[in-house]
Order: sequence, then C-alpha cells, then structure tokens
Amino acid sequence: MPTIFHRNELSFTIRESPVEAYRWMTTPRLGKTANSKSLNFDIRILGPGKFSFPYHAHRASEELFMILKGEVTLRMPEGFQVLKKGDVVFFEEGPSGAHQLYNRAEQDCEYLDIRAAHGIDIVDYPDTGKIALLPSFEMFDQQAKTEYFKGEENIADRWPKNIVKGQK
Repeated sequence: MPTIFHRNELSFTIRESPVEAYRWMTTPRLGKTANSKSLNFDIRILGPGKFSFPYHAHRASEELFMILKGEVTLRMPEGFQVLKKGDVVFFEEGPSGAHQLYNRAEQDCEYLDIRAAHGIDIVDYPDTGKIALLPSFEMFDQQAKTEYFKGEENIADRWPKNIVKGQK
C-alpha cells in the first residue's frame, strides 16, 4: 500500500548542531516512516546563511536532491552552481559525487533529499580528512590509516600452544 505524505501535514524539527551554520529544519526520516527497505528520504529547510552537511561524498550510496522551494548554491568538484525550484540533481558514488549546499538567498530553500540505502556506506569529507561509517555515524580521521597486517606479526602467540605447530 502506498504511503502518502502531505506537505501541509509534515512536522519539522531543528537539526541540532554544535556549529550554528549547520542548524536547519528537517522532517523525520520519511523512508523509515514508510518502512522503506532501500531509500532514506526526508524534506529539509535550509534557512538563509545555512549550509547542509559538510562537503562530502558517499562511497556506497547514490543521492538525489529536488529543490521544492527557493534556491540554493551547490558546491561540487567542478565548482558552484545555483539550483532553483524544480531542479533535480543526482550525485553518483565516489569523489565525483561530492556535494554541499549553501543558502545565500534571503528566503528558505526547501528540498527533498533521497539517498539509496544499501547497508553500510562510507562517507569521505575532503575538506577535513574525516571518514564516517553509516548508518552508525562513527567518525574517523583518515590520518589514522594503518597497514592491513600491522600487529599481526605474532599471530601464533594468540593461539593455544597445542594447536599451532612449532610453537613453544
């Protein structure tokens, strides 16, 4: 059975952030409300002078925005572009799909955000060198990268001596 969301019946709450520029209004996760298995979607209101999420790219999710009201400036690897009511923009996986919005207008910008949900996603933040794991939203610094076999040199020492051959 279809789930219908009437815009005039949706409630919006403030997306809290310790950085004022990232505080904006959003609906609850509409995909969750609709019991969607593969889409995350919601409607957001980006007030004047507000940024969407920090500049980022998804490694394992595609994303789509549709501007419902107002206008907003899109940052992407190729530069900047103004999006207006009715515009739809698709972001592919990987660095070429990096994006961020900024509302430099005097009116609110309202947009629909749809993201494919295929399980675990890794999000790269090129400006700050962070990595996030979704959906848990665990954050890591890329400088903490390590070699795959680091710390594995003496693996036999972690096994019982009567199982591993040649271990004393």
